[in-house]
Amino acid sequence: MTDGELGVGETATLAVSKGSGDLALGVPEAARGRVVAATIGDFPMEKTIDRPKLARDIMVTRLVTVHPRTHVFDGIAALLRHRITGAPVIGERHRYLGMLSEKSCLTVLTVTARAADERGLAASRRSRSRDFMAKRLVTLRAGMPALEAIALLLKNRISGAPVVDPSSGRFLGVFSEKFSMDVLLGLAYDQLPAAPVDAFMNTDFGRVIDGSEPLLEIAQRFLDTPYRRLPVVRDGALMGQVSRRDVLNASHHLTAAIDGRRSILRERSSELGLEDLAAPEEEADPADFELDSTDASAFMDRKARTISEDTDLLTIARIFKSTPYRRLPVLRGRRLVGQISRRDVLAATHGLLVKAPQPGQALLYLSAVVDSGERPSLS
Repeated sequence: MTDGELGVGETATLAVSKGSGDLALGVPEAARGRVVAATIGDFPMEKTIDRPKLARDIMVTRLVTVHPRTHVFDGIAALLRHRITGAPVIGERHRYLGMLSEKSCLTVLTVTARAADERGLAASRRSRSRDFMAKRLVTLRAGMPALEAIALLLKNRISGAPVVDPSSGRFLGVFSEKFSMDVLLGLAYDQLPAAPVDAFMNTDFGRVIDGSEPLLEIAQRFLDTPYRRLPVVRDGALMGQVSRRDVLNASHHLTAAIDGRRSILRERSSELGLEDLAAPEEEADPADFELDSTDASAFMDRKARTISEDTDLLTIARIFKSTPYRRLPVLRGRRLVGQISRRDVLAATHGLLVKAPQPGQALLYLSAVVDSGERPSLS
């Protein structure tokens, strides 16, 4: 038996100081499938350790996809109909080509609506954020445990919610799936104790609007920032919320009856940012990206991040934490075999965290052992 191996029926005792990240992050190959006695701080425990979850374990395989020759406006309608923020564009034999994203769709609709408005073909200037904001919202109360807040996001199938003061009703910030990754990674790396949602919410009041903003102004703000939702606040009180999807819906209805939408896109191709969607090997001067088609393939993101079936859960969580992506296509070679969203990652880990009967049992076995110096910033 070589060093580090366990004999049949043997128990390995691993002392792990709080915050060391060793056992919390992953499992030594020799210990997998064995009963391991561990001490986390002052909490002794035993746990049978298995391999960490991989993309293939949690990926969704029934997907809404878009054919490359689908007209971009039909692709946008599909996203809205299925209430999704993006769809893989696939060719023959399920070959992955790129992603038709919510943001690229918003660009298409904004450019079209602005051009139509300038020509007197649409009345986008009369449409204000208060006209299409959502008024019935799931809200989170300040002071509630972050894991409880994550449970509410999962239960209501929403990607974020406003945080309000339970006594005054004043808006305090936004807690989202992206900030939920801070909770997850904090537990995985440092075994942080349960913290209130306030510790993880985004308090940037630059995202706050008052309800009087024109549709195109709101659309441009979404294009210029990473925000996915803008709280509507009046005198400190939360009145409603405008999401990217709300703007997409409003813009789609506004532009649906416009004749000549294809010609508008061709004329305004320099405003579409097509060079930002090109794969690295296609990088060139923006003038090279004149629009010769209004198919979905012309607007898909060829640089979107992808993963393989063997990518482990912690790596996936770290990608979601450090990038704006909300979903990752899972590829086998060049073939699309599934997709993982932020919500899939949260759902895969949330049950383990909330059912842990004592602090020492809230371990996340998400990855192979990672040097604690590689911890991502949770700021």
